[in-house]
Amino acid sequence: MKIALCIEYDGSDYSGWQKQNDVDSIQGEIEKALESIALEKIDTYASGRTDTGVHALIQIIHFETSIERPVTAWIRGVNAFLPSSIRVLWAQEVDDTFHARYSATQRHYEYLVYNASFPSALWANKAGWIHDDLDFNKMKKAIQYFEGEHDFSAFRSSECQAKSPVRTITRTSILNYHPFYLFKFSANGFLHHQIRNMMGAILYIGKGNYPSEYINELLISKDRKKSPPTFSPHGLYLCGVDYDPCYAFPFTHRTVNIFDNNHLSQDR
Repeated sequence: MKIALCIEYDGSDYSGWQKQNDVDSIQGEIEKALESIALEKIDTYASGRTDTGVHALIQIIHFETSIERPVTAWIRGVNAFLPSSIRVLWAQEVDDTFHARYSATQRHYEYLVYNASFPSALWANKAGWIHDDLDFNKMKKAIQYFEGEHDFSAFRSSECQAKSPVRTITRTSILNYHPFYLFKFSANGFLHHQIRNMMGAILYIGKGNYPSEYINELLISKDRKKSPPTFSPHGLYLCGVDYDPCYAFPFTHRTVNIFDNNHLSQDR
């Protein structure tokens, strides 16, 4: 059997999605919980690897098992073995053609910024913080330069292992809920640290260091050394993954909701 799971997690205390030796990871916790139900070795595959401190409202994964269990076992049963910072939202059997990463057609991220004189105790690990006054209109103009197909070498981590730096960003937006800003990005894929590097440049423009057109200059330069520093991971959320409707998943999108005490959205 091949099973797809939708999970959410608070990435504050983890080294990221990918399992590593001697550090806590989301993948490691998920596989331990699954093995407690399946009673066999389980390998998981995710729609994308989130970095240290990055959160997910929607992360789609899959695994294969020779053990038959009711769907509830892969939800409530697995959740019983997971720490409170990780939860399975739904489970569904899929056919052999499905792959959580390679079947995905779009990925959606949101970045939440808390803009105030002092950092927030309640939002310390849930939002990036900046104290400088930000110009909404300059940031709104700047973020639009990212849309379309580009070589994102200027926004790519030196540790990125992707074969090509070319990605297509299909949608960007920015919303202001004083003192919060919510940035949204949709693309066919993202490079290592790409969004955090993009956020660093957008916020430098917002606080007046550069004009909005500087984004275009960086894209043309293809030079990471010319870009502003990488911004904090704490406000970054994986919020959705698109798949062919034939899979008929219950839901694959959510959004950050600053008016919810749990910082999470209703399913949509």
